Amino acid sequence: MAEIISLRPLLAVILPAIGIAGIVLSRRYQNIREGATIITAVSTVAIIASLLPAVLAGNVYITNLGSFVPGVAFTLRADALGTLFALLASFLWVITSFYSIGYMRGLGEHAQTRYFASFAGSVSAAIGVAFASNLIILYIFYELLTVATYPLVTHDESDAARAAGRKYLAYTFGGGVAVLAGIVLVFWSTGTVAFTSGGIASLASIDPLIARGAFALLAGGFGVKAALIPVHSWLPDAMVAPTPVSGLLHAVAVVKSGVFGISRLVLDVYGPETVAQLGVGVPLAVVAAITIVIASVIALRQDNLKRRLAYSTISQLSYIVLGLGLFSPEALIGGLLHIPAHAFMKLTLFFCAGAIHVETHTDNISKMAGIGRRMPLTMSAFAIASVGMAGLPLVAGFVSKWYLLIGSVDAGYPIFAIVLLGSGILNIAYFWPIVYQAFFQTAAETDAKPVVEFSLGGQWHPIRTDGHGREYGDEHTEETDADADADDDADITAASDAVNNKQSDDTDSESSQRETALSGDPSDPNAETTYAVDMYPSDHTTADTEGSAQKTTADTIDDTDESIDPDSASSDNETLNTGMNRGQDSTGVDASSSTDSSSKSPTPDASLLNTPETEVDDNTDTSANIDHPDIDAPDHDDAYMSDPVWDRRTIYTESTWFMLGPIVIAVTGAVALGIIPQQVVFLSLIEQVVTAATGVII
Repeated sequence: MAEIISLRPLLAVILPAIGIAGIVLSRRYQNIREGATIITAVSTVAIIASLLPAVLAGNVYITNLGSFVPGVAFTLRADALGTLFALLASFLWVITSFYSIGYMRGLGEHAQTRYFASFAGSVSAAIGVAFASNLIILYIFYELLTVATYPLVTHDESDAARAAGRKYLAYTFGGGVAVLAGIVLVFWSTGTVAFTSGGIASLASIDPLIARGAFALLAGGFGVKAALIPVHSWLPDAMVAPTPVSGLLHAVAVVKSGVFGISRLVLDVYGPETVAQLGVGVPLAVVAAITIVIASVIALRQDNLKRRLAYSTISQLSYIVLGLGLFSPEALIGGLLHIPAHAFMKLTLFFCAGAIHVETHTDNISKMAGIGRRMPLTMSAFAIASVGMAGLPLVAGFVSKWYLLIGSVDAGYPIFAIVLLGSGILNIAYFWPIVYQAFFQTAAETDAKPVVEFSLGGQWHPIRTDGHGREYGDEHTEETDADADADDDADITAASDAVNNKQSDDTDSESSQRETALSGDPSDPNAETTYAVDMYPSDHTTADTEGSAQKTTADTIDDTDESIDPDSASSDNETLNTGMNRGQDSTGVDASSSTDSSSKSPTPDASLLNTPETEVDDNTDTSANIDHPDIDAPDHDDAYMSDPVWDRRTIYTESTWFMLGPIVIAVTGAVALGIIPQQVVFLSLIEQVVTAATGVII
């Protein structure tokens, strides 16, 4: 192995940081700002890709910047493991940047300059983590990553976002303190913290109690960002962030920096012999196995799609930790290969969730029956990624889990193979209902899918896989159906009255309500935040003659219901409304072509109320026959869907290609890793890492 002195590792770290300046300086010109983001991202991945030939040949690139503290060199080192992580983070940054343009413009989000600048800073810190040559340098970039991602977690600036941000800082900085304590112990005991192939030899000769204590501190500290149970709860709460940020947290940088830290700890600080001698590998694997099972069970109970994906991430990350804990060559390959495999699959899933949110304002699984006809390409990609997450063939997840299964048996712990197989079944249990109801059901005919037969720690009753509450049981009778129908009629009539009263308000009243909706009541902790997505028409809106959108749902139709006009969106150049997919109403007809309705109220499809669609004039009592596309059925156990029919779209009209393109690229990467993993380069890098760590030629 030869060391090559080069500035390229340093350039890969500082180029995204330099890009922040270009993003901020061009803040008044959205196209230039986003162009600067794309150019910076592409340049960064090109620099890292240029390292591949020499790294694959067994060489290491070094950038020496002198001494940081006495005895600790400030050196960046691009070896096989670091190049794997840096290449993954930089490549996914490129496609996430394109997706972010479609997402942020599609929702007319505020503070877009801050968003793109923080994203660049986060990737810069992640690449610094990848190319760190010792624990001190890794720790510095590890903490900088926390700081850079905080504005992204709190982007919405709502009370929930700020609370999630505080929790994120508390957990991750707490983990950082543990990492720092472990670094101090290692340095005090051995006099070095440099990463060494096979581990620091002198760690095997120090007091075993101190060595185990340092390992526990380092593994526990990195385990916070790796979301190991019980230090995982920050991750689901961070889903309040924009969906591309969720992709960053789950697939590109933050959680992967945690498992990368554990990888460096096991492979290059302690090494296989010391890990085996101290007996710390199996306890690490046990923690990972417990996390896999518990997180998968909790995922079954989540109705919010992003929260279900968050708990899926917690489970899947522990596959990587499990492989590192078992430390057989096959288990190591499987664990490390799951870093890129999970990244492509999970990024696909989050991209799909974000596209659904932008186009249909739908976040809950219980309201997605039939959505496959509205978003065929998006849901097809979601289905493929879900298959991979479950470990079925032809997708990336199968290859990594195959290695993990073989490695578990070879290491002499078949119990972990059983855990992996059980986890695959649980993955099917919480992903299949989403795919099934999207393509094979409609809201009017959807059925329940009970899996968990009791509420954990609560009352005994069946729970649906969509997490939406009770399901039919022995206690369900025709009388309860009749009661539910009666309640439905009463609630829908009340909701229709609310719509009529709202339509009779004068302009001044509407303006006042709009201001109230946008500002909210800061004194009410339970008040819901109005996001930019609620200000635009979509599948769940009806356009009037002025193109305004009235979005009314069952959980917002009450005495304080307000209509929000898209023209009330901020005209500040930080919020760019490009009108993508804004020109169509829920039936796919251009809003500008609507017939004159000066003497009529909007008359959407009346199928929700099961009454004939009739013309409504100002003198007609509409309480019995008016409909509104967003009047949900009452929130009963057996009536939980919002719209009976989604309008059918093609792959060319379901969304903007700024979002669909990255979805296609991400899912293609997941499939390529499942079919030709060796040709996608990641497996070659991993085999080199495992050969260097174990001495076994792969």
